[in-house]
Amino acid sequence: MDLKPLITLLAIVNPLAIVPFFIHYTQGFSMEQRRQTVFVSSFSCFVVIAVSALAGLQILEFFGISLASFQVGGGMLLLTSALNMLNAQPAEAKPNTHVMEDGAEKAAQGSSIAVVPLTIPLLTGPATMSTVVIYADKAKTVLQLTTLVGYGVVVALATLACFSLATPIARVLGKTGISVMTRLMGLILAALAVEVMSDGLVKLFPALGH
Repeated sequence: MDLKPLITLLAIVNPLAIVPFFIHYTQGFSMEQRRQTVFVSSFSCFVVIAVSALAGLQILEFFGISLASFQVGGGMLLLTSALNMLNAQPAEAKPNTHVMEDGAEKAAQGSSIAVVPLTIPLLTGPATMSTVVIYADKAKTVLQLTTLVGYGVVVALATLACFSLATPIARVLGKTGISVMTRLMGLILAALAVEVMSDGLVKLFPALGH
């Protein structure tokens, strides 16, 4: 069983790095509201991964995009995510505070912030989706594709665990611990991004493989 897709997904999604955002967005929530936010965001994370795995290639075909081009583009997104993480920012974070402000406004209005911005774009954004599509293309059998969807369940459970234990995790690790963990995952992700890009470039320019 190839665990590389699971390691890559865990590195990109990195729910541990999103714990501070979760705490920020759910300030003032009751225990029931916070529990519901945890379940909805975890389930939404699985749905994004499953849909990308099962329908991503068909969507690419519809738009006439070759997988090699998608691999290069996806690899660049992964590398950008990795650079963000090396700067101790979430992989899918944007370099401004608008997302946080929008999330706070939605929470204040009583609407759920579990899907936006927690799941999309903080947990699962373009980098996650492109990675799943690339690995879905490499899945040669139904079992391998099912395994990829199963990895979505593992990522969702990891998200569920991190968010459920958000307060103690933040207390134990502190800002420094979360920062170190994020940078370590970023380094792993950077190496995987280069591998994905090189694979796509060789397909686009076969001469590079010689």
